[in-house]
Amino acid sequence: MAEMMFDNSPVVKEEVFITPRAAEQVRKVKADNNIPEGFALRLGVKGGGCSGFTYVLAFDEKPRAGDREFAIEGLSVYVDPKSLQFLSGTTLDFSDGLNGRGFVFNNPNAHKTCGCGNSFGV
Repeated sequence: MAEMMFDNSPVVKEEVFITPRAAEQVRKVKADNNIPEGFALRLGVKGGGCSGFTYVLAFDEKPRAGDREFAIEGLSVYVDPKSLQFLSGTTLDFSDGLNGRGFVFNNPNAHKTCGCGNSFGV
């Protein structure tokens, strides 16, 4: 009799989220900087920062090979596969509070962050 094996590890859904407030601010940044309508928001990470990785926000005209493409809050979003490992489940928000103004990454994968919130470690 064959024995069946099941993988009990949690299923990680590879997606990112953007709040309506952050999406509104992305559209404002595009308009204020004359970025063409067809350009997508690129979310990513790169090595560096005081905690190990730094978040990247940019605009790209076309996806790169291997990019995951998302349609979120009316925005086209590109994330490269390496960054998606670290950003899966992350919500991009925008804060306009007393502690500062800017984009905020709420990343469930980050086990440590720096005081400025721009870098993280896993």
